Amino acid sequence: MYRRNRGGFPPLLFIIFLLIGGYFLIRYGLFSPSRQAVDVVEAFYEYEQTGDYAESWELLHPSMKERFPKGVYIQDRVHVFMGHFGADTFEYKIGDVEKQSNWKMSKESKGIEMVYEVPVTQYYQGKYGTFDFIQYVYVTEEKGDWVILWDYNY
Repeated sequence: MYRRNRGGFPPLLFIIFLLIGGYFLIRYGLFSPSRQAVDVVEAFYEYEQTGDYAESWELLHPSMKERFPKGVYIQDRVHVFMGHFGADTFEYKIGDVEKQSNWKMSKESKGIEMVYEVPVTQYYQGKYGTFDFIQYVYVTEEKGDWVILWDYNY
């Protein structure tokens, strides 16, 4: 005697829905370009939060690394944030990601086909009081790595 499934989804249909749902979650959720952009921005600001500027520098785009050699970058970050602001660390919040095409870091630079604009608000408490610092961070994929750029179009 066999038992007949009455009502509900047949097991095969349920498995198909799970596979399709899993595919879309992975493809457009966990590993989507915008998610990867946010991940690299989070990693960057976590390094900056703890004062590990050597590691945050590693996440910069090659053009940014040319603009700021590693030693200069580390010295500037320590000087500005700890020296001028008088802040040991900060909190941050990442805003909504926006995809942009043919973006340029500066008027003279070559366009980048696709970047993700990620607004970041940093919250500081320092010797001059409490203040917020908003920066638009741009993320692109360069030779398989997700890297950070800043806007110099002024």
